[in-house]
Amino acid sequence: MGIETSVANKKVKQVCELAKDKIPNSNLSPKTNTNTKGKKNRRRQHKKMVAVSPVQKLFNTCNEVFDSCSSGIIPSPDDIRKLKAVLDNFKPADVDLVPEMQHFQASVAGKTPVIRYLHLHECDKFSMGIFCLPPSGIIPLHNHPGMTVFSKLLFGTMHIKSYDWVADVPASTSAVASPSKTKQPEVRLAKVKVNSKLIAPCETSILYPTDGGNMHCFTAVTACAVLDVLGPPYSDPDGRHCQYYLDFPFDNFSVDGVSIAEEEKEGYAWLEEREKPEDLTVVGELYGGPAIVEK
Repeated sequence: MGIETSVANKKVKQVCELAKDKIPNSNLSPKTNTNTKGKKNRRRQHKKMVAVSPVQKLFNTCNEVFDSCSSGIIPSPDDIRKLKAVLDNFKPADVDLVPEMQHFQASVAGKTPVIRYLHLHECDKFSMGIFCLPPSGIIPLHNHPGMTVFSKLLFGTMHIKSYDWVADVPASTSAVASPSKTKQPEVRLAKVKVNSKLIAPCETSILYPTDGGNMHCFTAVTACAVLDVLGPPYSDPDGRHCQYYLDFPFDNFSVDGVSIAEEEKEGYAWLEEREKPEDLTVVGELYGGPAIVEK
């Protein structure tokens, strides 16, 4: 999924920093004991026995998988399988989420549902976060430039429609609208990759810079939670801007030299760039699940 969430992330990080400042442990001196050797041995044994939480395992795996990657560079097949295996086994309880939480409650009739975002981690290599969608919540059609994205539906039913660009058809300003418009938009032909419902539990969805449905739209049929891993994350300075789109049936426009067989037209659409939808509201919330130790 992976829509741009930098503003929400900043607010959550500021709250976290304030919480840290209130913990009065900065002036505490370490305790000493004559039997330090025995205690150290017991601590080492305890560390070996402590199980790594699923979210910590996810963080550690992302660190390994995206360590040598950058924009447009796809992790190796082995690394993709490794990260997918971790996400495939992920459960809502691993991040302390249940559908009854306030994050997932239906909106007031007539109002666009507010989407909540739980920030887990972000660095220049990858980001981890959870989108919480109430029923009818929509993540509008958007892209993931130069990214490899893993999306795991933790619970709920969600409709996904995704596209990839048709490689040999560039953007066209000569498209003729049907019926004709005063201003002809710039549109580009895309091929439908997925147009179906996902029902949790299900396998992790993966999209790539030029394949796998790099542009997608999510619609929550029921309350949904989606764990997203982006590598690398959005970054305007690095040219990874989140672009939104409108999609139109193939027959809405005609472009010289572009034709599709009648029986295949439903598998294609024209995409037009748009500004971020005014009714899209993503609110950052504090993550309250197991802690992540950033080594």
